[in-house]
This record gives sequence, C-alpha cells and structure tokens, in this order.
Amino acid sequence: MVDSTQIRLAADIGGTFTDVVLQTPQGRLTRKVLTTPAAPEEGVMSGIGLVIEDAGLRFPDVTVFVHGTTLATNAIIERRGARTALIGTQGFRDILEIGTESRFNQYDLMLQKPSPLVPRDLRFTVPERMDARGTVQLPLDEAAVLALVPQLRDAGVESIAVAFLHAYANPAHERRVQALLQEAMPDITISISSDVCPEIREYERTSTTVANAYVQPLMAGYLGRLREALDARGFEGALYLVTSGGGLTALETARQFPVRLVESGPAGGAIFAAQCAERLAENRVLSFDMGGTTAKVCLIEDGEPASSRFFEVDRTARFMKGSGLPLRIPVIEMVEIGAGGGSIAHLDAMKRVVVGPESASSVPGPACYGLGGKRPAVTDADVMLGLIRPENFAGGSIQLQPDRSAEALLADIGTPLGLSAEMSAHAVYEIVCENMASAARVHAAERGAVIGDHTMIAFGGAAPLHAARVAEKLGIQRLVIPSNAGVGSAVGFLAAPVSFELVRSFPMRLDDSFSSAEVSALLDDMTQAAHGMVQDDARTETLHTKRAAFMRYVGQGHEIIVTLPDGVLSSDHLSALRDAFEAEYARQFARVIPHAAVEILNWSVSVSTTPRKYPPFEAAPALHDAVSADIRKLFDGATGTHVALPVYERTDMGPGSRVSGPALIAEKETTTYVSSRYTAHLDGSGNIILDMKDAV
Repeated sequence: MVDSTQIRLAADIGGTFTDVVLQTPQGRLTRKVLTTPAAPEEGVMSGIGLVIEDAGLRFPDVTVFVHGTTLATNAIIERRGARTALIGTQGFRDILEIGTESRFNQYDLMLQKPSPLVPRDLRFTVPERMDARGTVQLPLDEAAVLALVPQLRDAGVESIAVAFLHAYANPAHERRVQALLQEAMPDITISISSDVCPEIREYERTSTTVANAYVQPLMAGYLGRLREALDARGFEGALYLVTSGGGLTALETARQFPVRLVESGPAGGAIFAAQCAERLAENRVLSFDMGGTTAKVCLIEDGEPASSRFFEVDRTARFMKGSGLPLRIPVIEMVEIGAGGGSIAHLDAMKRVVVGPESASSVPGPACYGLGGKRPAVTDADVMLGLIRPENFAGGSIQLQPDRSAEALLADIGTPLGLSAEMSAHAVYEIVCENMASAARVHAAERGAVIGDHTMIAFGGAAPLHAARVAEKLGIQRLVIPSNAGVGSAVGFLAAPVSFELVRSFPMRLDDSFSSAEVSALLDDMTQAAHGMVQDDARTETLHTKRAAFMRYVGQGHEIIVTLPDGVLSSDHLSALRDAFEAEYARQFARVIPHAAVEILNWSVSVSTTPRKYPPFEAAPALHDAVSADIRKLFDGATGTHVALPVYERTDMGPGSRVSGPALIAEKETTTYVSSRYTAHLDGSGNIILDMKDAV
C-alpha cells in the first residue's frame, strides 16, 4: 500500500507544458506551467515552487522527487545533441548507413531514411577483431586508437561512441579503448556498446550506443543543473528519473545511460493508465495520452502495459517500422504520433488539411496564446469550436485570444479553401482525431487485439477534449477520464518502482549442448550487476528479481520472451522451457513447428522494488442529473450551426452526478468534451465515466 507519511513530488517536462504533482498526507496538488526549452530546469523549478507554496510547505519537506522528461527524444529528433564520433572495427565504418540493408517500403523510389546521428567524416575505425564466441582474432591496435586523438580534438568532438564487432561476447577491446581515450581526453564522454547494449545485432547495438553518446552531454548538463537548483533550495530527499521501461533509476545511472530516458514521459502515462485499469478492474484497456506536442496510445492487458526491447525514434514515415533510428532498450510499447494541442495545421500540395507532426510547442505556442505564434494549432481549433473556455485555460494561467485563432485558421486553411474559421477548425479537429484513431488501429492490429473490446482511459492536457470523438471512430463503448487526467504522466511517476534491467546475448540451444554451469554463471553475474544498480536507491525496500529468456526456432530472425523459473537452470528444465516457448508462439502465430530446434539468444534479468498498490476505485452511488454552471456555444460541423453546450464544473459534481452529451465538464487542468453519443457520470472516486448511449 502507499506510504501516506511521505511527501512525494513528480515533474514531467513535455514539449509544451511542464506538469508538477505533489502528493501529501492531506491530498494531491497539481500545477501546469509552460516548458522553458532553453533551460528546462527553470520551468521545473517554477512549477515546483508554485505547488509547494500552494501546500504551505518548503523544499526540505519533500522526501521523494520523481522526474521524467522527453528532452532526450527531442534532442534526437531535432538533432540538438552533442558533436559525436563513432569508433568501430576496421571495415565497418558505414554500419549506421548500411543498417540491415532492408527497405521499410520497397516500392517507394523516393524512400528517405533518417540521417545518422554521426556523419561519415566523424566515423573512424581501428584494427581489432573478436569472433562471435568472444575469442580474439586480431588484437587491438592501441597505437591506432591513440592516433585518433588529434583528429577527434581537431573535429571538436564532444562525445564518443565505441561499438566493435561482437563486443557483447567479449568487451575487452572496447574497455581498453575507453581507458585510453579517457586518459587522453578526460573532458569527453565515452559510451561503449558492451555497457549500453551488450546484445547481438550489430546495427541496432551501434545505433543505440551512438544515441546514448549523442544525448549524454546534454542530459548530463541538464541533470547537473537540476541537481544544483534542488540543492540550492534545500532539497534533501531521494531523486529518481523515470526510464522508458517504466521504472525509476538514480541520477548517476541516468547520466551514464541517458538513452534509457528516451520515452520517459510517455512511460509515466502508461503506468498511470495501468494503475487506473487495475483500480477499475478493467482487463482490456487502451491508454490514450494526448499532450501539447504528441499523442500516445498503448494497450494494457490484465493490468500490464505492453513492453518491448525495441524502439524507433525519428521515423520518416508514420506507422512504418524500419523508418526510424532503432534503439534496443527496455521500453513500454506504444505508438506515438505528432498530434497534440500544439500540433500545427496546414494545407499540403493537394490542398488537403494536414495536422502535425510539427508543433508550436511552448514558444511561440498556438496563435491563441498571443506569444508570437501565427500558425493555427489544434488548440486554436478547439478554441474556435467552443470547446475551451479562453479565460480558464491551464487553470487561468494563460488568457487565450480567440480572435488570433480565427485569423490563423482563416489565413492558412479557411481562405485558400473558401471556408469559415469555424468550419476550418472543424476540419482540423476531425483530422487530428482520425490520426489518433488510425494510430490506435495500427497498434491494436500489430498486437492482434480487437480495439472495440477495450475501455479507453484518456489523460493528458488535450486528451479529454478529443477522446470521445476518437472513441466514436474506434467503436469503443466505455471511456474513463481519471482524476488529475491533465497531469496523468506525472501522477504515474509516483507509482513506478525502482528498477533496472540487464540483457545480454549468449546463444544456447535447448538440447544436449545446453550448459547449466555457463548459464548459471551468466545469470548470477547479471543478477549481481542489476542489484548493484538499484540496491542503494531501493533503500530499505524489498527487491524482486525476474529472469527471462529471448527464445526462437533456430534460423528465425526474432525472438519471443519467456519467463524463466527461479533457481539454477538445468537440463531438467529444458522440456518445460520449450513448452512455455511454444505456448507463447502458438498464442502469437496460431501454430508451432514440430520437432524444430529451439535456442535462447538473449538473457534478461530485471530487479525492482514492489510497485505501489492503490485501493480499488469506489463505484458510483445512485445517479442523479448534474446542474450546469454555464452555457457555451459549440460549432457543430455536421450541420454548420452553433448549438447550446452546457458546461459543468467537475469540482461541483459529486459522486453519481450524471451528464448527457453534448456537454463540457471543466476543471483546472483540462476540459472533458462529452459528445452527443455518450452519457457521463462521476464514480465514487471522482473519475468521469462515459458510456455510449446505444450501450446504456
């Protein structure tokens, strides 16, 4: 259960807003402030200062601070990372461009791949060679390594990635290069693949190591400044960073492996949705997180978000695997698209309305912010439709200017198409909702799930405004807007366990060649290393170890994850392991391959504290009609007219309060749009539950 004596703080830096949540024994307080891209720690500290002041507390009163950020992701996408060099095995200079030699769209003659993070003139090689078993075939030429130092200095290199062939099997050469370069260039950060990603598959391992090196100076600088700012305010509690896999890690670990923070913020959202699913006793959930810059969808089955060891960033083709930079890190599996409140709408060459992926972010922001933005964003469309009260946006911290929204929509969409500002806004709203529905369909299809069988849990500042329409498009009958939905990711941070996962490649067949001694030694070493990464930060909490194997039929290209039993693995376990593998294989592919040889390619050890548990949500008492606090005009694009739209204050609605759509339910952090096809009510815990009228 939750330790109610602690004062816990969480902050999530998004592309537009920074969300801050403070959990105290007396309850939960929240704040949303604009992100400060030039110095993100300033926005964080501003939001923290405001929420601590709201609670009548001081910085030293906070016992735990959990932080998540998309800074690493944005640095890669926007190419704002360090000037990075790559040192590889002689003959493998161009692995970043050759990749796997596959084409994500083989019929596209104009196919574009994302440009490598390291240009060719900063990619170097040295003579050395290991074989796949870790045996030295060619000793490392240390003189060649030292000869690179003047070239690296002259090129102004700020960070170095080292990725040698088969270094996962024997890291000796990489570690020696690291030692030589650290002595010669002590101010340069160095990432080696045997630490960052000790796994088979040369391209993915090199790409992950390069990404780590590329963002390391940026993240180390930011985290250092944040630590100094917290120290200056007297903060003495524990500081954790949220990883892409949904766990918490220490500041020093985050500095060493910043690539593991790439999906930090979205992971918090998936944790929040999983927590809500468990408390609602919902077994099939679609998590829908829409903020200022992006929208994320994630499937949650039996209270657990889908997870993966593979992620692509900076895709050049929406929804197409292989079009981005591959990263092999523990990650919560989701689809992320450029569809947020700040996503910019425009016309393409065929005069079709297109939304995103470019975002107005917090600077200059949508046109209605009045901060210099001239192009229409999704928020401008919401304002023009009447879905947002301009005077109460973000808790009243920003006074929106609808006239600027109208000007921007007319200039970029309405006038070229002969539409009014309102009809232009309707077009933008429909397109962005369809984009998000398409992302959900693709994600469900890839997972073999029937999307209409799921309950949607929507959160993020912009999601409640669009969730009902997205749910309509997907045929989803039930929709939940949890309490504090506007800062859902930050709330999710507070439920994450301290954890660390290690994965290493060590091929082993499930036959007479299986070596129990070698496998046991490997797993013991990995367990000890993983414990070492979390032991100090877990403090007095109990640690749990979970082991898994990445298995496949011999000759296949990809693996299936199978949980390993506790204790020493021996030949007595081989039959049970094969049965577990084939059961999961049959679940995914509806068949098995009789008598085919099976092998384990990678081994995983994850060590974590016990995830925080929360009591079930309370059911709604007897339903009764709520009383509206205001009436607004909503532009109905289907009829081209304005209709009366009752507005309800969420804080005035008690458990059991019922609303029939169309209606708005307003609160400090966000606004929920209940479309005409849904009725809504508050359950006993204050969650807004939308049920499709045909299903009521």
